[in-house]
Amino acid sequence: MDFRPLGRTGLTVPSICLGTMTWGEQNTPEEGFAQMDYALERGVNFWDTAELYAIPPKKETQGRTEEIMGDYFAARGNRDKVIVATKVVGRSSATYFRDSGKTARLTPADIAEACDKSLKRMKTDYIDLYQVHWPDRNVPGFGGNPMIYNHPKKADDEVPIEESLEGLNALVKLGKVRHIGVSNESTWGLMKWLHASETKGLPRVASIQNTYNLVNRTFETNLAAACLREDVGLLGYSALAQGYLTGKYRNGALPAGARKTLFNRMQRYEGPNAIDTNDRYVAMAEEAGLDPAHMAIAFALTRPFMTSVIIGATTMAQLKTCIDAADMTLSEDIIGAINTIHRANGNVSP
Repeated sequence: MDFRPLGRTGLTVPSICLGTMTWGEQNTPEEGFAQMDYALERGVNFWDTAELYAIPPKKETQGRTEEIMGDYFAARGNRDKVIVATKVVGRSSATYFRDSGKTARLTPADIAEACDKSLKRMKTDYIDLYQVHWPDRNVPGFGGNPMIYNHPKKADDEVPIEESLEGLNALVKLGKVRHIGVSNESTWGLMKWLHASETKGLPRVASIQNTYNLVNRTFETNLAAACLREDVGLLGYSALAQGYLTGKYRNGALPAGARKTLFNRMQRYEGPNAIDTNDRYVAMAEEAGLDPAHMAIAFALTRPFMTSVIIGATTMAQLKTCIDAADMTLSEDIIGAINTIHRANGNVSP
């Protein structure tokens, strides 16, 4: 397990980050505890969660994942051994995030309330990396076509990035938050955050948490250059395309307990040519004698803009497979074969 700089924070984090969004829905608290124990044994001391989780989002399980993490810290007494990242929701029509019952926004008041609730649930007095889960402005939603940009209308009540950053700054001054990051953000948005930081003396974005996988490499088009130039690290999520790149859904298979089987929320990886392209990568890995999951994660780790790949698992076997990928070295022939498929098929999934 190698460790990489987290932006300009001075922190280093492992190249694998433990994702947690299944705890409280697909995974029991006991299974979450086992995953956390194993992760620490393997050197994965960087964990990502969110006030939104568990997934799929709903009022009944909102915040449950953070609670499980907090119970773990209380039981093990090892909060100081972990770099904790969590997230505040962006603009949302849901009314169950805030005590007032209003829709969620990224005002300083909303951010402060969300942070305090996360601290309470996680039984800690500080968050190492506090991230904006998605922007306050209207943006193309999750699952939009990566090749056809949707131009959403600007909201009349949009919270300026500078105002949200002031709210985060207040938390940094209070010692509740150490560093900040963004997620599901565009190049324009990232640069606006950085500009506000530089011109107003406010905290600097250390990381961006966006999708990156073999069937969606859109990050490379513009964001990669911005992140490399500005020392903003990518925390890549969905490296396995929600399981499609493992091959477990080939030929219409629906494994028991899998996300697609339980929730049927996989449409972003089922668009035109998407399933065939996923199958091409899986077949290529198998022909080369590689585990497809290993290859997908190991490729993401070769990217110079990648700080850490966020992995998620519902079984211990899956967790071991994902962490093992950090110890792999892909040959130039394999990377070349991956790029050949990419040139022929492009970014087929959002």
